[in-house]
Amino acid sequence: MLSMDEFNLSARTYDQILKVSRTTADLDGPEDIQPNHLAEVVPYRSLSG
Repeated sequence: MLSMDEFNLSARTYDQILKVSRTTADLDGPEDIQPNHLAEVVPYRSLSG
């Protein structure tokens, strides 16, 4: 799974990534967040500043 230390993420950023990943998983259908949901969301982090 996503590592805060490996990607140098703050707790707030980690939480935001998980929330958006949960939304993409809900839209996609599976009950759990899958790696592809995280892979879709993480690049957006660099766009937010």
